[in-house]
Amino acid sequence: MRKFGGSFLIYFCGIVVLTLGISLTVQSELGTSPFDALLVGLYRTFGLSIGSWEIVVGSTMVLLNAIALKARPELLAILTSLITGMGIDTWLLILGGWLIPNQLLEQVILVLLGILFTGIGIAIYLESSFAPNPMDRSMVILTEKTGWSFSRSRAIISIILVIIAFFFNGAIGIGTLLNALITGVIIQWIRPYVLMVLQKRSMEKENIS
Repeated sequence: MRKFGGSFLIYFCGIVVLTLGISLTVQSELGTSPFDALLVGLYRTFGLSIGSWEIVVGSTMVLLNAIALKARPELLAILTSLITGMGIDTWLLILGGWLIPNQLLEQVILVLLGILFTGIGIAIYLESSFAPNPMDRSMVILTEKTGWSFSRSRAIISIILVIIAFFFNGAIGIGTLLNALITGVIIQWIRPYVLMVLQKRSMEKENIS
């Protein structure tokens, strides 16, 4: 039970940082990740909130993943979409009223900070191994079904998302390209440090107990 609580705390902290990153890229108006670009497009086209569409689209992907695997839907993956959606809407509510870039330099700073926090957030919650991300799960399933590499599966799904987002007036721009190029590098760079911090905390708790 104690280990479960620790994993959830790490997972939750990762989602908080991730959703801050997503919200900053949305505020930059220079483009978001392919998945988030679709969410913004659905928001612009049909209303609701960006976070609400995260829950809807994420839950839909969970169901499609279950159909592809001929298995029960992963309820924890739906929980991930729910917490992520709530996090996005909360950060946008906090930041939206005052963090409005008026110059290109401010937009660039926001999108770069957003990508940085996104990468850090993903690196943190991946270490929890608590609940799968519907998008990442879809990539794994596509890789297993086709025999493609993970990077190729990720690229294919990202391209499909960008195309769909384009038809819904999604948030596609230079930020979308930067997300695709930089986020993976940040995750790879930051994960060893995240792991080192978590191991240090674990050792400290063991010494206390």
